[in-house]
Amino acid sequence: MSEMDHSRKSGVALEKAYQFLLWLIPAVEKFPRSQKFLLGDRMQTLALDVQESLIEATYSKNPAPPLLACNLRLEKLRFLFRMAMDLHYLDLKRYEFAARAIDEIGRLVGGWLKAQRAAPA
Repeated sequence: MSEMDHSRKSGVALEKAYQFLLWLIPAVEKFPRSQKFLLGDRMQTLALDVQESLIEATYSKNPAPPLLACNLRLEKLRFLFRMAMDLHYLDLKRYEFAARAIDEIGRLVGGWLKAQRAAPA
């Protein structure tokens, strides 16, 4: 099944988060051993929490609370990736990829929240 087929079933934001995780998990393996289990683990956990929030929003009658939690987790991820780059655990190319992916997911979540607020109760 293609990415497009998956996104029709689960939503674009959820599929983007899934694709980001597929990239992130091996990327963290390149961190120094001391940080793989500290900073890298925290980054992976937050990214998995983002995916979990999007799943909750997808199946919830009121998706706003998990979407708001997702936005906060995305912001935390932005700072962790910036720190990883500043500490030279990520090169500029991988940092830019992560920043763009996080930004795209954030825009999708923001659009979803906006649509929820505009929808009649």
